[in-house]
Amino acid sequence: MTDPAVDFWGQAGGTPDALERLTITGPDQALPSIYDVTGLAAGAAGSSTLAASELFRQRTGRAQTATIDRRHAAIAFRSERYLTIDGKPPTNPWDPASGYYPTGDGGLVQLHCNFPHHRSRALGVLGIDDPGDDLVHAVIAEATTDWEAANLEAALGEAEACGAMLRSREEWLATPQGQAAAALPALEVVRLGDGPTQQVGDGARPLGGVRVLDLTRVLAGPVCGRTLASHGADVVRVGAARLPIIESIYPDTSMGKRSCHLDLAIPDDLAVLTGLAGDADVFLQGYRPHALDQFGLSPQELAELRPGIIYASLSAFGHDGPWSSRRGFDSLVQTASGIGRAGAAAAGVAGTRPLPAQALDHGAGWLLALGIMVALSRRAEEGGSWLVRTSLAQVGAWLDQRPRVDSLGLADPNPAAVADLLEKHESPIGTLRHVRPVGDLSDTGPRWDRAPGPFGSDDPVWNVS
Repeated sequence: MTDPAVDFWGQAGGTPDALERLTITGPDQALPSIYDVTGLAAGAAGSSTLAASELFRQRTGRAQTATIDRRHAAIAFRSERYLTIDGKPPTNPWDPASGYYPTGDGGLVQLHCNFPHHRSRALGVLGIDDPGDDLVHAVIAEATTDWEAANLEAALGEAEACGAMLRSREEWLATPQGQAAAALPALEVVRLGDGPTQQVGDGARPLGGVRVLDLTRVLAGPVCGRTLASHGADVVRVGAARLPIIESIYPDTSMGKRSCHLDLAIPDDLAVLTGLAGDADVFLQGYRPHALDQFGLSPQELAELRPGIIYASLSAFGHDGPWSSRRGFDSLVQTASGIGRAGAAAAGVAGTRPLPAQALDHGAGWLLALGIMVALSRRAEEGGSWLVRTSLAQVGAWLDQRPRVDSLGLADPNPAAVADLLEKHESPIGTLRHVRPVGDLSDTGPRWDRAPGPFGSDDPVWNVS
């Protein structure tokens, strides 16, 4: 099998000779799993870091060496688990209604209810009045026994709730969506249209002066924006004040960024956002395919508004197949696609055993960053606007197609075991201790120049510098 970094670099369209400047060190495996999560982490982080160094070389003529430690990359793939604020871990992000529930046909269905509207929709499908946090799990568990797993999954999807039935790998690959995901590469970089050639970076940082609009939430998209910020990009994260965020994850994924409130449903706010997009280099969004078309923010429309833009799109299940418009999260994709069941079988336990990290989220984030930087490089050489896209299901399919590993016996790294990989930042929300940026470059190593403030605490403007 091809080395993961080589595979991802090739999918992005990177030049093969650049791989000579990338070195990956450390243990083959750092997390307990039968899946090559460590290889995914090192390959995604390594190829992304190489892309940053190549942008710097393209602008300055100075080549750098890029080095990635597999253990560091694997720990960064679960960075949210190691965050502390003023010495204390954040509150548990999982809603009491989230979890795995037995169905009447002997199946198992996972509900993902970490946003209030997803919880209310799931309860609505089940015909339950919300009994409160203390009782909700037991009440749901009783109600799901009246359903067959496939029917409940379909009803949840129809109601735009978030749920998935537990499948085997073979069952997933027999579905149209499983086949669609398996047929796609983990990462796609596609030319959208014409645009001028434009240099990238400011000569001091690989992405210095590059403007990134980050319209994403939770993990995968924010990880991408965080990665771009670590190489000097001006990243502005945008969200509506009325929409919930997972506050326990937000600080970790927002290092290096500013954030503002703009609501696409408010015409004046949409006009401000469109103005920002007109001056952006990168438009990063994590909505379902075509969800932003109604606001004039489709890839084609933004390429017309801002020739040369890099439009990066993330989804749960991909842009192709009958589930392309379905809501989803990392753990749901693991459940639906057979990853969870295979992990449980290997460990000799019933039900599901998820990956030791939200690896599909983090992998998608790093791969989007890779694709964006390669697209910026191609824009500098040949011009054009570019579409970069991936999905959690595509990353999951890539991982599933890799040879299995035997690392279930490894200890699950606790915070004390990774203390050497952590650093501190003082921020308006407290002292943050978190996993430091992955990767070393011989000249312009990654760093975050600012820690996040409260969500929405910045003005919707670009840095003036």
